[in-house]
Amino acid sequence: MRFNKVAQFRMYLAVVAVVLFMFIGRAPGWVLIASAEQMDSHDDHQKTEPHQQTIILERVYLDGEMSEEVVVDSYWTIDNFWAKYDQWQLVDMDGTTMVFRKKVDDISPLLKTNGYFGISDDGVLTIYNGRPDPSRIIQSFFQIDVKKLESKKQEELIQGIPIKTKDRYVEVLETFKPYSIKE
Repeated sequence: MRFNKVAQFRMYLAVVAVVLFMFIGRAPGWVLIASAEQMDSHDDHQKTEPHQQTIILERVYLDGEMSEEVVVDSYWTIDNFWAKYDQWQLVDMDGTTMVFRKKVDDISPLLKTNGYFGISDDGVLTIYNGRPDPSRIIQSFFQIDVKKLESKKQEELIQGIPIKTKDRYVEVLETFKPYSIKE
């Protein structure tokens, strides 16, 4: 009987030792498992809330006009962000805002809706916001030798030549370029 009690006690100690070793051996693992679960939940939190950045998009048109659009952009990864703006040039950046610029091979929306070529009082080929008026000048190009112009072309410039397309813009510049005064 005494043998059985010693055997039982040893068996009890062995079981306690195994349980303790299992507990001690698992404890760091439990911490690691808990940390991994916290990281996963943190990653899930990040996946449900994308990064946000204030972006200023500057478009520079053939006629020299520049438009500016401010957007708050959301993105999941930096690769997605840069892919979205790969056609743009980064020109400025601070902690909260990024400024991108793009040259647009077209005339500005302003010219398409209300731009007119005309001639200024001193004979300079000029673009106006609306019909030619000295207070509405957008851009000036070159001096024209008005004496060489046909009266019809002079009258067109005085009245204003509407600009609706890039092709019309280029055509008018090309038409009057030969009449420019070389200095």
